[in-house]
Amino acid sequence: MKSLFRSKPVTILLGFLIWSWMAMIGRTVRWTVEGATEARASWVSSPGIIIAIWHSRIMLIPSGWTRLIRFWPGRTADVSMLISMSGDGEPVARAMRHFGVGTIRGSAGNKKKVRKDKGGARAIIDAVKLLKSGGALCITPDGPRGPREQAGLGAILIAQRAGAPILPYAVTTRPAKRLNSWDGFFIPFPFTKGAIVFGELLQAPRDADPEMLRAELQRRLDTATRRSESLAGYETSHTEVEPTRE
Repeated sequence: MKSLFRSKPVTILLGFLIWSWMAMIGRTVRWTVEGATEARASWVSSPGIIIAIWHSRIMLIPSGWTRLIRFWPGRTADVSMLISMSGDGEPVARAMRHFGVGTIRGSAGNKKKVRKDKGGARAIIDAVKLLKSGGALCITPDGPRGPREQAGLGAILIAQRAGAPILPYAVTTRPAKRLNSWDGFFIPFPFTKGAIVFGELLQAPRDADPEMLRAELQRRLDTATRRSESLAGYETSHTEVEPTRE
């Protein structure tokens, strides 16, 4: 079954279905947007920019792109998303290409499979090249293996090498379904209520302490995520519970 779902015909079909669902969510949800003015200014003025969002919100990532970001003037360079080389990542990569968003494939290595190439080194090189050319890169800083909503150093190291700032980005819808997966994967529904929040831009100087920057990215992304949940109508401080159980 695993090989069937990773076959090229099925992958193409899944990519199309994921894109269709993502597009429908972006168009039918009643969105509240916060922080767009500041984010737009950062988008235009930065030579390259990293957009950081938690892995659980992959199905919601294009909503801000299709409704807002792609219409912002002043940036002509490519926009890409960092996606793991695993078979599970291929349908998402195909879906993103339907939105005109490129992909950089690669992820951190698995300690249990040290001989298996995860494309991490190549991905970092490609990401830095994209950013230095003025492009934008979307990263899930807790992906691809977690822990859930805990920022790793990957985004920080890329930002420091490229001299690019990081823009926290949070998207939430309500009601929704949250799966019992490592990341609490978020499945949004159409014709619901949602919020898009752009957080406070984080500069990443090359001479700064990476761990301090990681902690600050954690704080700013947490703040943006909690704010998006509040705007979407969640009364709790965190959507750890399954959102459809109200």
